[in-house]
This record gives sequence, C-alpha cells and structure tokens, in this order.
Amino acid sequence: MPEVVVAGEDVWKIYGTGETQVTALHGVSLEIHRGEMLAIMGPSGCGKTTFLNCFSGLDDITRGAVRLEGVDIHRMPDDQRSAYRARRTGFVFQSYNLLPVFSAVENVELPLLISGVPAKEARERAIRILGELGLGDRVHHRPSELSGGQQQRVSLARALVARPAIVWADEPTGNLDEEGSRQVTQLLRELNRQYEQTIVVVTHDPEVARVCDRTLKMRDGRFDG
Repeated sequence: MPEVVVAGEDVWKIYGTGETQVTALHGVSLEIHRGEMLAIMGPSGCGKTTFLNCFSGLDDITRGAVRLEGVDIHRMPDDQRSAYRARRTGFVFQSYNLLPVFSAVENVELPLLISGVPAKEARERAIRILGELGLGDRVHHRPSELSGGQQQRVSLARALVARPAIVWADEPTGNLDEEGSRQVTQLLRELNRQYEQTIVVVTHDPEVARVCDRTLKMRDGRFDG
C-alpha cells in the first residue's frame, strides 16, 4: 500500500457565528497517497477551495486534524506551520501569482531563498527545472513577456523546485485557452509520473480529471459517497 502523504480526520471549517454561521467543510476525512494524482471536482461554492486551503495549511480548521507526512500541521504555531508548508508543499494557482517585477528564474528561486538555500544553489536549481519544463530560453523573461501557458509553467516550476511532498493546484488551467490547458494538463501528468510527485488538482475541467488516478466529487462541503 502506498505511503499516506496527507491524512485528514473529521475536518470541519465553520465561518462566522450564530445566525451568520456557514459550514464550509462537514467532517471531511481523506487519505492522499504518495505518487497519486487526485482530482477534486464539484460545483462553484461546494467547498473545493476551502478544502484545499484547510488541508494544505493555508487556512485554519475549526476542528479535526490534518497530518502532512505524519505531522499535525494545525497544532503548529503559525510561524512554524508557514515554514513547514514552504519546505514540504507547493502551490499552483489559476492566476499564476508570479511577481511581475521578477524574471522567471527569480520567481522560481524565491521559495528556495526564503527557506535558506544558498543563492548560487537556488539559482542553479531554478534554471535546471525551468529547462526541464521547456523554458530554458525564457529564464530571464518577466511574466508580462510570457504567454499564459508559459507563465503557468513558471508557476509549476516554482511549486516543484523544492521537491515538495505534495503540490496543490487550484484550477491550474482556468485562465488558459484550449491548447494551453491541454499542455499544462499533460505536463502535470508527466511531472507526476517522472518524479512520483503527489498532486491534488481542484478543477472544473473533466479533461484534467480524466488524466488523474482518482476523482472525488464534492457537494455542500462533503465528498459524495
């Protein structure tokens, strides 16, 4: 049985109090295994992004437990959790979230520098992974000089450069045209297989879900079935 990378136990997320209280996650329990590519699908407002934020440690939970490689991330002080998340998780967003004044290589090396990797090593690792993702001739280009698909590949490189335990991708093809979406979807699958990289993709796109190992459908803060 593959190793469990992320385990959530009875996870609840409740916003507000009293009459304004909204329950976004209803006691979600889930295991994600090493090397798995998992799709999370469901209608808008069903809790997909809340799930990603809570299980990745970007947001607090109301009750329950989420363990990343056996470590209960929500029992950590905020600063420790942020540092642990920076070392062991990667993120890819629909809007790319690249710093516009930085070049591609500067965007990719930034998480390494923040986590204390020496500048020379960080630059070498950033250039290497950009080359592996087909951007070897774009390392010094700023985001505004890149296509949407190229910007998303820079975002992927940034997420992968530290070799994290898991990559969380929130609608990674949402801002791309059909060809760009196809390329990024294929690239995610190749990276998953090449590096045995665990990837969780929140998506509306059935074509993205089709290449994943497993698809879970969420409705009203719960997984169907």
